[in-house]
Amino acid sequence: MAVDVQLKDLLDAGVHFGHQVRRWNPKMRPFIYGERNGIHIIDLQKTQKLFKNALSAIENTVAEGGNVLFVATKKQAQDIIKEESDRAGIFHVHHRWLGHPELRRELGPLIHV
Repeated sequence: MAVDVQLKDLLDAGVHFGHQVRRWNPKMRPFIYGERNGIHIIDLQKTQKLFKNALSAIENTVAEGGNVLFVATKKQAQDIIKEESDRAGIFHVHHRWLGHPELRRELGPLIHV
C-alpha cells in the first residue's frame, strides 16, 4: 500500500507543534527545528522521512504475519486510533495503561520506536 505523506498535510495537521520548551526531552534534540512563542517546532522533513520508514516497517511486519499495536494515550488521538484499528483488525491501546512491571520488561525489547 503506497501512502504519500506530503509536508503540507503534516503542516495542516499541526504535526510541527511540539511541547513547551520547558517540558522537552533532550532525546528529541535531533528532531527539533526551532522554537517559537515558547513551543518547540518539529522538523517536518525529518518527520516525513521517519513516517515513511514507520509505514514501511508496519507493512513488512504485517506481510510477514506479525502483529502491530497502535498506542494512543493522548485524548486527541484516542477515538481515531480506536476506530481505525478496529476497522483494520489491529490491536490497540487507547487509554493510559501502565501494565505490570514484569510485563513491561518482557515487552521492552519488542517495542521498536
